[in-house]
Order: sequence, then structure tokens, then C-alpha cells
Amino acid sequence: MAIETLKTLFNRDLNKLKAEIGLYQNENKIWSIDKNISNSAGNLCLHLIGNLNTYIGAQIGKTDYVRNRELEFSQKDIPRAELIAKIEATLFVVNDALDKLTDENLKEEYPLLVFEAKTSTEFLLIHLTTHLAYHLGQINYHRRLLDN
Repeated sequence: MAIETLKTLFNRDLNKLKAEIGLYQNENKIWSIDKNISNSAGNLCLHLIGNLNTYIGAQIGKTDYVRNRELEFSQKDIPRAELIAKIEATLFVVNDALDKLTDENLKEEYPLLVFEAKTSTEFLLIHLTTHLAYHLGQINYHRRLLDN
């Protein structure tokens, strides 16, 4: 039951991320920063892709993904179509990894130390849904504020 709920949330919000990136009328504005807005929507998008591919793809799905977190915030001007393709690939990775889990796996200790103390896989996955939603909201606000 929890796995299906997690899949529903990740699919909903990754599809919304794809839609938000697609809604920019001026593609260049995806990479804009202004005053106290220090992260562009493009960099937040790359950050979410790196985060999910690391903690779900590489750890749970056993992909060969290697994260370069610094690049998530320093790369610029990646075409919108490429960002959307990366989101779609991440959707596949997340669904594939979650399909491999059982309810018993959710109770197991997550293999990496992410916070100050070890957590269950379920706790980490719930955290990742809220992390995705948090940055998705920032991207939505960024678009409405700076894409004019």
C-alpha cells in the first residue's frame, strides 16, 4: 500500500515538474536568477534529478548513476527538451526502483547515512517526496515571478 502511494506522489510531482519546465514562455528564463533568488528553475530541476537518481535509482534500483551535486547548481543553459528528457528518464528510474520494493523493504534501514542518524527506507522515501514538492513549489514561483 505505501509503495503505491509513494509511486503516485513521485509520478504526480515529476509530471508536474515536467509541466512547469514546459510552461516557461521564454526558455532562457528557466536559467534566470534575480535579487534574492539564487537558484534558477533549471538548477533546481537538475538538483531534483540528481537527488532522485542517487537515493532511489542508485541505491534502491541499483543503477550505475554517479552524482555530481556541484554540477547540479553550476551547469547552465541546458535546453528545455534535454531537461524534460532527464525528468522522463528519472520517472522511469523511480518507478522501476519502487517496483522492486516490498513493504518489508520499507521497514529496513536505508543503506546510506543521509541525516544525522540512520533511517528506514520508508522514512527516506517520504522525505524525498517532500523534498521534491518543496523544490517544485519554488520552481512554480520562479516561473510566475521571472517568466514575464
